Amino acid sequence: MKLESERKEARFSIIEAPEWMNVIPLTPENKVVLVEQYRYGIEAPTLELPGGMVDPGETHDETAKRELLEETGFAGDEWHYLGSVSSNPAFLTNYTHLYVVKNCRKIQEQKLDGNERINVHLLPLDDFLEMVQEGTVHHSLVVAAVAKFLLWERTSAR
Repeated sequence: MKLESERKEARFSIIEAPEWMNVIPLTPENKVVLVEQYRYGIEAPTLELPGGMVDPGETHDETAKRELLEETGFAGDEWHYLGSVSSNPAFLTNYTHLYVVKNCRKIQEQKLDGNERINVHLLPLDDFLEMVQEGTVHHSLVVAAVAKFLLWERTSAR
């Protein structure tokens, strides 16, 4: 890539990635349904929100519902779209779409992909937010979803 403003050439690694989505699932008791899975980039397990890649021919709304059900066995009935964020504009071309869903209940067992090893956790919302603030929950897309959720919560309460 040539940067005309600087009259320099530079090399960048760009990954063309499909759209992603993350969902904040809340039970009637205001607990968050979280997934714990091993992440190879940091060689450690992370506690994060259910989510995944949007499959070809699928809307991000459909992906949100499918991934929540597959990864956790939970489904909800009150969906709200929180917007999207650039997944990592330094080298990824995609966006992550964010949702909150209320009244989540377990309706089936997990249906994981062959390479997924996911443990499901339910935490009170305030405990989850504290873990984000402390840095225990540190996945950047989860933190972005929390920010969008808190902004949505503030404006929807009016």
